[in-house]
Amino acid sequence: MNVVGITKENYLELIEIWEAAVRATHDFLPEENILQLKPQILKHYFDAVELRCIKKEEEILGFIGVAESNIEMLFIKPEHFDSGIGYNLVTYAFDELNASKVDVNEQNPNAIKFYEKVGFEKVGRSELDGQGNPFPLIHMQRN
Repeated sequence: MNVVGITKENYLELIEIWEAAVRATHDFLPEENILQLKPQILKHYFDAVELRCIKKEEEILGFIGVAESNIEMLFIKPEHFDSGIGYNLVTYAFDELNASKVDVNEQNPNAIKFYEKVGFEKVGRSELDGQGNPFPLIHMQRN
């Protein structure tokens, strides 16, 4: 699986993957939060991170975004969960983008297990998410 770059032309495809993955994994997130986040991610968050993806032919199967050694986003098309895409993207981010930290929603235990499986450890907890909402975050780090 080759990890490749992303351009702004890919943003609409990325936001579709983001929404599908969030709906499949973030059952704690109210609809209004998803609808509020979607345009912010599309207009601001994608530009704030170093984006990479894995494609099959021209179809993006999953993507990762890194800023200042922190994995800010990792989203895989639900039909490709457990296929090694997340592992390959995180390994690439660790090796090539110096990513060593990630914040994971506490209500997403599968994501916590995934990051532990790829070498991250819990190092802290916050009551609020990055937008100040009451969705606790687990801070994780890989050495």
